[in-house]
Amino acid sequence: MAGVGPITQDWEPVVIRKKAPNAAAKKDEKVVNAARRAGAEIETIKKPNAASNKAASSSTSLNTKKLDEETENLAHDRVPTELKKAIMQARMDKKLTQAQLAQTINEKPQIIQEYESGKAIPNQQIIGKLERALGCKLRGKK
Repeated sequence: MAGVGPITQDWEPVVIRKKAPNAAAKKDEKVVNAARRAGAEIETIKKPNAASNKAASSSTSLNTKKLDEETENLAHDRVPTELKKAIMQARMDKKLTQAQLAQTINEKPQIIQEYESGKAIPNQQIIGKLERALGCKLRGKK
């Protein structure tokens, strides 16, 4: 590789600047104020969703109309009484506290508490973990 000189790098600083925010708005504002001082008649228009992150209001009104027309009361499924009693009975038979049972299935104690009080929304994975930990069948025919 004869004739090749040392490799040099050209390091020049590169400065990147952001534009001033709302520069165009300030310019427009100055023009409008100057026209007002001169006595010109100015008409301003208010844009409905300007400078907001909201979707168009037309889709919202359709959804609210559907909600207003809805008469059915919708609610989440809760843990049935038989299941919560079965969990409680199996836990008592194993002489476990709610916290100990929760630790064995790697869940929070609050989840066991919600299942036993009937406030939880049934989750098949958690019920499966409970079945394995307690050694009894909780769902389906007994």
